[in-house]
Parts: sequence; structure tokens; C-alpha cells
Amino acid sequence: MARAGADRAVSSQLTRAQRSYLRRGIGQPGGKLPLFGPDGRQINHQTIRACIDSGWAEPWFNNPIKPDWLVCRLTDAGYRILGENPPESAL
Repeated sequence: MARAGADRAVSSQLTRAQRSYLRRGIGQPGGKLPLFGPDGRQINHQTIRACIDSGWAEPWFNNPIKPDWLVCRLTDAGYRILGENPPESAL
């Protein structure tokens, strides 16, 4: 039970932008996170960086066409902070 309480406490620390960004990786192949929001604007780099620094997202691969874009995916911790179970590993 202590773990569930800890998850709720951390979950409440997510900003609306972070939660929205991370939620969009649910159901995507590999947990791929978007580069652009629903309005077509690029996701704020501070939001992406904060999610990476918190361990909820991780860089996935380098984009050779746009090297400054962070192509990321959800980590297991990212799934858990959203109350989701991480998918089974394909390995």
C-alpha cells in the first residue's frame, strides 16, 4: 500500500502539460511520445526534458533530419505514473 500512496503523491506532481504529453504515448507502438501536440505545435522542450529528468520518458533514437528534436518513448515508470501497466517486453 505504501507504494500506491507514493505513486499518488508523485502523480500529483505532474503538470497538466507533462500528463498530456505522457498520456499520448499510451497505446502507441513502443510507447512513442509525440513531437507535436494536438494543435500542431511542437511539444515544449522543457516539458520533454522534465519528463526525461524524472525518468518517465527516455530518448529513443536520433532523428537524422532534425537532430534537435527529441524522439522519446515512455519508460516503465512513465506508464506507472499514469496508472497504466507497462507493456510486456518484446525481448
